[in-house]
Amino acid sequence: MAADPGDSPIDPTKIAYVYMQVADHIAAQIASGALRPGARLPGERDLGAEYGVAYLTARRAIRELRERDLVVTLPAKGTFVAYPQEPEPGADAGMDG
Repeated sequence: MAADPGDSPIDPTKIAYVYMQVADHIAAQIASGALRPGARLPGERDLGAEYGVAYLTARRAIRELRERDLVVTLPAKGTFVAYPQEPEPGADAGMDG
C-alpha cells in the first residue's frame, strides 16, 4: 500500500472524494497484480493511518471496492482481494447483433 502518510497518493485538494481516491489506488494495485487474489487488506484503522485519512473514509473506500466486486469482507476475519469471477457461459450471447 502507501509507504507512509507522507507518501500518500491521496490529494485532498483534488476535485474528487477522498474515499474514491483511496478505492481507486487500491483498485489499481489489484489490477497491476501488486495485490493478488486472496491477499488480506489492512484493517480500516490501519488503512486510514496508511493513507493519512480517517478510518470512516477507509471504511467507505472498502465499501466502494466491495461494490466493484474487487474485495470481499468476512466478519471477524477481514477484507480480502476477491478472486476474478468467471464469465457465465452464454453471458455475452446476442450482444453482437
